[in-house]
This record gives sequence, structure tokens and C-alpha cells, in this order.
Amino acid sequence: MCGVARGASKLARRMAMLTPAEALTRILGSVTPLREREHVPLEQAPGRVLAAERRSDVDLPPFDKSAMDGFAVRSSDFAELGERELALVGESRAGAPFDGSVPAGACVAIYTGAQLPSDCDAVVMVEQSESLEGRVRLRDRPKAGQHVCARGQDLRVGQPVLAPGRRLRAVDLGVLAAVGCDPVPVVRRPRVAILTSGDELVAPTERPGPGQIREGNTLHLSAMARAAGAEIVERGVVRDDPDELRAAFARALERCDVLVTTGGVSMGKYDLVGQALEACGVRGQFHRVAIKPGKPLWFGLHGAQPVFALPGNPVSCLVNHELFVAPALRLMGGESAAAGPLPRGRWRGDARAANPREQHLPVRLEFEADGGVGLVPVRWNGSADVVGIAASSALAVAPLDTPLVPGALLDYRVLG
Repeated sequence: MCGVARGASKLARRMAMLTPAEALTRILGSVTPLREREHVPLEQAPGRVLAAERRSDVDLPPFDKSAMDGFAVRSSDFAELGERELALVGESRAGAPFDGSVPAGACVAIYTGAQLPSDCDAVVMVEQSESLEGRVRLRDRPKAGQHVCARGQDLRVGQPVLAPGRRLRAVDLGVLAAVGCDPVPVVRRPRVAILTSGDELVAPTERPGPGQIREGNTLHLSAMARAAGAEIVERGVVRDDPDELRAAFARALERCDVLVTTGGVSMGKYDLVGQALEACGVRGQFHRVAIKPGKPLWFGLHGAQPVFALPGNPVSCLVNHELFVAPALRLMGGESAAAGPLPRGRWRGDARAANPREQHLPVRLEFEADGGVGLVPVRWNGSADVVGIAASSALAVAPLDTPLVPGALLDYRVLG
């Protein structure tokens, strides 16, 4: 009977936990995208989310232009010959187009990016030429359009260029500049407060005393939140005291869109965060997720504000942020692109028994002879081991309730 009771107790605990997919669905279903817009200079736009559609006010290219250094010609002059001598009547260079007509039997020297004279329809590259006195011999039989970038072939006036919801990249700046989009309308960044609790925590600049450790969770969580598009409005440490926790959380909730805490969410005597949040009017939604590390994730809502209470162990809160907080921040910040599938690699560690939780295992990535990626386990002492995680390049994702065998294909998350 004792074995049956233990089995039933284990099943009950398992049933109380959400799978990672279920937890993420509930979180994203609770998040409301921000509507406020702001305008930023074009040079500051990378990493921001475009708030409005932009349409081109010009054709791109704005004129027929040469794709080569060479000679602008009439293709009809070469109808029956593969080599011609033509009179050279001028030149066209970028910013200084040829101003005149090009009669039959004549050509114009032209340079990459320069406007094609209206009488010409092709370019012969300079490598196919021989200069003569006032003339040029061309060894080619060009067709209309050869080495010519036609007006509007990239973009037409009124054509949309970038859609709202796009997180802008450096490469997008050229497009926005070409259509005169400066400043750029972007979605306001989600404002995030990150607080950690613990009487044992001291600043990185202090030398720890007996029973103390240096605090680093708020640092790496802030960096991860910024990478997901957030603005950090508060970061700090709060003592394990119910009154201090309530006061700190209440202050943070007044100035942020999202509150993230770490520590104090397990079942111990001094795990007071959930109670303090509820005392501030935060409605708890769930507390446990079938994930390792990171099981005691607490998620709640303060009105429309998401509140994430993450475990205190650094690797646990790193995993929780990557899987649950970052997607919520991207959605709140207006990003419309759904996350694509994770890359896959081959497990190069030993066999492991099935686990009732989805495991995230620190690994080193190695490229293999067949072009695949090997997932090589890194020596790691658990969710408090910041040294082991720093030596890793990714986290291999072992599905819950699935035995792990050498060579198994697993998803992996690259660590930033």
C-alpha cells in the first residue's frame, strides 16, 4: 500500500504541474501588446519594433542605371556584329549623368551606379573594350537590358517596404533610408522591473561574508530582457522580510509593465514572494512547470501586468526567462514574428532514463563531418552552477517522459 500511496502522491504532484507548452500558452494568452508609439532617429532603430507600415515615396532604382563600369550603347548597333567601333561622345558618372543625345554608332563611357542615357539600352563592360583615338572598340553583342538595373525593379512608388511588427535589423536601415523614413515609428519598449530577494545577497563589488554570495541574477536577467526588446526601469535586491517585499513589489508595479522577481518561490519557510505578490493584488495563475531546471515558476497578473516570480538558482531563472519571459516581452513589444523551430543536434552524452520534466542540459556545440551538430555535455553541478553554464554554448532540450540515448536528435537553445 505504501508503494501505491507514493505512486498516487507522485501522480498528484505531476498533475499539478503544467507542461512548458501549456505554461507558455497561458502566459501569452494573458499578455496584451502595447499600443503606444514613439519615434526614434533612424540610426537608433535597430532592435526596435516597427509600429506602422512604410510605403516608398520613390522608385528604386530611381532611374535606369549601370551595373558595371563600361560603355552605354544602343543594342541595335550590334544587330549583326559581335564587334563594333563606336564614337565616344561623353561620359555618365554617379551624380553627374550624361547630358545630351547619343546618336546611332556612338557610345558613352559609364560607371557603376550612373544613370543610363535615354538613347541607350545596354552596357558593355570595360573588360570587353579597347580604347582608340576618340573611339572605342567593343567586343560584345549586347542585348537590350544587359548590365542595366531598370528603374523601379527593386521598388515602386507606393509599394509597402517593411510591415509593422518587424524587429528592425541593421540591414533594414538601408531600406528605411531609401524611402525617407527618418525618424522611425516604433512601439514603446516594455518597461521591466527586476528584483531579487535574499538576505544572503551582496553586490558584486563587495566581498561576501559568512553565509553570503554575490548577486548576479538581476544582471543576466536585465541583459536578456534588453535583448528581448525591454527597457529596464528598476533592478535591485530586497531582504527576505514580508513587509519589505510587499513595499518593494508595490513600488515596482507602479512604474513597470512587467515585474520579474527571482528567489523565494519554493516551499521553504522564507519563500515569501508569492504571498507578498498576492498581498499587492497580483492574482496567481500557476506555480509549477514540468521543467528542469526551473520547476517552481510562479506566474500572476496585476490587472494587465504580467508578473513572473522565478527561482533563485541562476540557471533556473535563465531557463525560465528564455522560455517564458522573453516571448512575453516580445509579444508585448509588438513583435509579430512567431518564433521559428529550434535547431537540432545529436546527443553525444550517455544514455539517461526518462524524466517527468523537460530537461535543459548544458552542452558544447561541435560541428561534425557530415555537416550536423553534436551536443557534447558540459560538466555541470546543477542549477546553481554559473561556472558550468558559462562554459556551455547551448542548452539541449530533452523531452519529458522520453529516454535519452546516444545519437538522439534533440532541439537546442543557443546561449547569448
